[in-house]
Amino acid sequence: MPAPAQAIVIGAGPAGLMAAEVIAAAGVRVTIFDRMKTPGRKFLIAGRGGLNITHSEDFEILLTRYGTARARLREALERFSPKALRAWCESLGEPTFIGSSGRVFPAAFKASPLLRAWLKRLAALGVVFKPHHEWRGWREDGAPIILGPGGEVEVSAQATVLALGGASWPHLGADGAWVAAMSRAAIATAPLRPANCGFHTSWSDHFSELFEGEPLKGIALSFGGETVRGEAIITLAGLEGGALYALSAPLREAIAASSEAILRVALRPDLTEEELARRIEGRDPKQSFSTFARKSLKLSPAAIGLLQECAKNSSQPIAQMTAAELADLVNAAPVRLTGVAALARAISTAGGVVFDEIDATFMLTRRPGVFVAGEMLDWEAPTGGYLLQASFATGAAAGRGALDWIARGGGAPKSCVSTI
Repeated sequence: MPAPAQAIVIGAGPAGLMAAEVIAAAGVRVTIFDRMKTPGRKFLIAGRGGLNITHSEDFEILLTRYGTARARLREALERFSPKALRAWCESLGEPTFIGSSGRVFPAAFKASPLLRAWLKRLAALGVVFKPHHEWRGWREDGAPIILGPGGEVEVSAQATVLALGGASWPHLGADGAWVAAMSRAAIATAPLRPANCGFHTSWSDHFSELFEGEPLKGIALSFGGETVRGEAIITLAGLEGGALYALSAPLREAIAASSEAILRVALRPDLTEEELARRIEGRDPKQSFSTFARKSLKLSPAAIGLLQECAKNSSQPIAQMTAAELADLVNAAPVRLTGVAALARAISTAGGVVFDEIDATFMLTRRPGVFVAGEMLDWEAPTGGYLLQASFATGAAAGRGALDWIARGGGAPKSCVSTI
């Protein structure tokens, strides 16, 4: 009697673990190889302050969060939708809830209970985890090159899923080294770039020393016709934070094209310029601007400092501005961004294997039987649950593709075995 079909998964993040579950649930033996000691390390860190696992907004709106990749991700996201992801969490004993912003969290709020339950399920399905094993590409005969603690490991599998992640937070396992192997195999990749990242600007020493680490809360950031409400953090070199991350793609591309981008910061977006101007016109001339801004405009010291910093770079000091001009500064303070924070410090990675290199089952057309999932693919999305949602969904899609490949022995496509 022939041995059961076997598959290997390279990478033990959300995409890889989901692919492994889909394949193993169909009775196929699965081995997961990962260069780190334990699985799901970035997943755990991402959930340290609360695991935002997906988003509850309308599906068509959710699709737009994936930009130019949305058409290529649609089917995977439809088959493993936010609703399906929430049901999957529930099946692991981790019910979810919708936060006030529409973001979805597990009831335990942390990633560790969910990951523990998940690994227990994978073990029950017979999935074997091999830590400290690194994928280095393919040999001339097409076999994978995997280096373990004792040297190169002989691996034979009918299907392989690559889920090696991007290149952000490399100390957690994903360092982008796989790009070189793809290049050697003539598989096209878009350059890996920071996504959901901070940006650099030239603060004065006084401002950066005084306000480094201070939040700007309840603000709105605008660039390229798009406005995002939220908050940001002042850093020694510039700005970072959720509202900025949502604009990171157009800001990054603008800086790449012209070496700078002018970000507009609204410090009181809940007030119209007319209302701001009325308040400013009523200012007591004996009162300092800082006191007035704190008491009448309800601005934090960091927000006041930002206004003063922006005014220094203009041709007119605050004391000489009309009420209308000052109102415009409050709700459209110009911050000149001149650089992008390092990829290693970014929340996620843009770029990766281009979609033209894979078929509808997420299989590499140049490497039959090899499937790609997660951040290795050329897509990006803002924070808010979208990153994990697509990682899970593409992992499930690659797992279904691997099952289909095994079932048909490399023949013509047909419907996949798994229902996940």
